[in-house]
Amino acid sequence: MTNERRVLVHPDKASLASSVSARFITKMLDILDAQAVAHVVLTGGSMGSAVLDAVAASPARTSIDWSRVHFWWGDERWVPDRHEDRNDEQARTALLDDLDVPDGNVHPFPSSESGMSLDEAADAYAAELSQHGVDGLEHPIFDITFLGVGPDGHIASLFPHRSGIQVTDRTVIPVRNSPKPPPERLSLTRPVINSSQRIWLVLAGADKASALGLALAGASRDEVPVAGIKGRRRTVFFVDADAAAEVPESLIARDY
Repeated sequence: MTNERRVLVHPDKASLASSVSARFITKMLDILDAQAVAHVVLTGGSMGSAVLDAVAASPARTSIDWSRVHFWWGDERWVPDRHEDRNDEQARTALLDDLDVPDGNVHPFPSSESGMSLDEAADAYAAELSQHGVDGLEHPIFDITFLGVGPDGHIASLFPHRSGIQVTDRTVIPVRNSPKPPPERLSLTRPVINSSQRIWLVLAGADKASALGLALAGASRDEVPVAGIKGRRRTVFFVDADAAAEVPESLIARDY
């Protein structure tokens, strides 16, 4: 078993989304050939949606038995159901609504219309994770976790100089006073994310170059949260040429 960090560079955003979507379909076929079900964590943002759009457009997606795939999210904005800013709404629009996935296999975070407080919503999602826990864990082992990376190096809703990245005794946390609007959010914690077999970080744009360079140079996870992220088997940074501007040539992989 390997535990590696790799950086794969693509010429532009379009080729990046296309390549990641093709790898996702291929890897899902491999995973489902080896096990009964798969657990995938989705992310939001422009590249997260672009990858799902590309999966939806691929004829190869019909080769996957999506009824055996569970979908989760790394974080969510505390806004109403079906709000365009919700990560789950973006994923439904891009892909999930067109797949034959049982409702019970889609695990969105509670919304601000749920009747729960933010703290209660965090506890509710933690309980749902626990229902699918394995190997004594309070959560499933995710086969693939998609993450975006902010210009400040944040992942999910774990931000620099905030306590969230340091939490190790919970699976889900409420986030208040987020430096990025909206101020209230829900997020998986770092240990849960790092329990994933494979973490795929997809980022594009020159504004991400500094965060990526610092993370790969060994920056503190408190300063640059993405620096503290590493999957059990592999951690792959799928990036475009602009985002790779500060990545040392020696760290760029020539193939997957």
